Amino acid sequence: MNIEQIYTGCLAQGAYYITSNGEAAIIDPLREVQPYLDRLEKDDVKLKYVFETHFHADFVSGHLDLSKKTDAPIVYGPTAKPEFDAIVAEDNQEFKVGNITIKTLHTPGHTMESTTFLLLDENGKEHAIFSGDTLFIGDVGRPDLAQKAASMTQEELAATLYHSLRDKIMTLPDQTIVYPAHGAGSACGKNMSKETVSTIGEQKKTNYALRADMTEQEFVKEVTDGLLPPPGYFGMNVAMNKKGYESIDNVMEKGKQALEPNAFEVAAEESGALILDTRSAAEFHQGFVPQSINIGIDGSFAPWVGAMIMDVKQPILLVVDEGREDEIIIRLSRVGFDNVVGYLKGSFAAWKAAGKEVDTVDRISPEEFAQKFDKETSKVIDVRKESEYEAQHVEEAFNRPLDFINDWVKDINPNEHFFMHCAGGYRSMIAASILQARGYRNFTEIEGGFAKIDTGTDVPTSNFVCQSKTLAK
Repeated sequence: MNIEQIYTGCLAQGAYYITSNGEAAIIDPLREVQPYLDRLEKDDVKLKYVFETHFHADFVSGHLDLSKKTDAPIVYGPTAKPEFDAIVAEDNQEFKVGNITIKTLHTPGHTMESTTFLLLDENGKEHAIFSGDTLFIGDVGRPDLAQKAASMTQEELAATLYHSLRDKIMTLPDQTIVYPAHGAGSACGKNMSKETVSTIGEQKKTNYALRADMTEQEFVKEVTDGLLPPPGYFGMNVAMNKKGYESIDNVMEKGKQALEPNAFEVAAEESGALILDTRSAAEFHQGFVPQSINIGIDGSFAPWVGAMIMDVKQPILLVVDEGREDEIIIRLSRVGFDNVVGYLKGSFAAWKAAGKEVDTVDRISPEEFAQKFDKETSKVIDVRKESEYEAQHVEEAFNRPLDFINDWVKDINPNEHFFMHCAGGYRSMIAASILQARGYRNFTEIEGGFAKIDTGTDVPTSNFVCQSKTLAK
């Protein structure tokens, strides 16, 4: 028996590849399936099942393409209603893979079809669980994503999750390994550890939600407390995972249309496509195609695309570093953005060489900011998360998290200049590009963000919360 966790950092997502005696199972696969097919061929094993722990909200799984290319059936837990051929397993139903057994444990609460898969080794002993979004390392799945579908409140879902954990998971042997679907950085929980593997026993000791003497009422309160609204694209990803989607092969073929600058300009005008520039903030601010949105590929790319663009059907034209086209189209498809209609051939250099109009972002160094900053008159917008702002911030700065830019952008006075920063420059450049695309230009973005302001300048900072300047939710 071999178990391999295939972890994708930008999504904070874990897929699992399991083999035993010539057969394989894959749990919660990523959208692009060729790496799995290559691995199956290399290991000379046959894929017997594709297991899905639930209908994922934060990414589009590769279950359909993988099943079509291997003839392996897709398996969901009880109450799932996929709109394609799949096995909807009963609670405690068992599936043989080589010499091991994978047992279905219905664990509703994150969603009503959420299921944990228990792996029994060659001797029938409990070896590991693949807990999906039911149990994370240090946390449990948020109970507010399936309310509409389940006609339940988040409190009712949380109560359901309480019993799933205590009746199905906490009763397993302490040495049982826990393999979750996500780690720190995922929006599917609020307190996940950076660790991606643990045991039942360790989680009983360290996970706040598994405290032995916790009542149902206490659990519901703690699990629902402080939940931020889910990103806007989550519901669309659920629909794609449940209803089906276009083959990744077709998505790649459509997206890999190299367009010369003139054709790119025409395509943008005629298709209503959003221009997504995935270059670094350092490159972007020096020059870009007007109206472009900058979300750098070398960061938490896919989640920010989902959070900022939201509509997975939005046509997209790409400006990318040459040679990274395939990577970017794949990473967009992972969160359901399948409507890439082409990319700028030769990247931004070709656009500039063609004499096309160019835009820039006013960016200064932290040292320049320190020279210009006046505590009494300067307005500073901090686009970090509220928790980051609360820990420490520039004195008198306003907290306007990037996640909620659609809420606060309308409150900006276009006649009043402001400085803007995040932690390191990635998120503030996203914000800068969105603001300029909407006609706001009277601001200056700070290179290097708060990290450089705090360590490299004498700009006054505070470690207390100024409640009047945090963004109300």
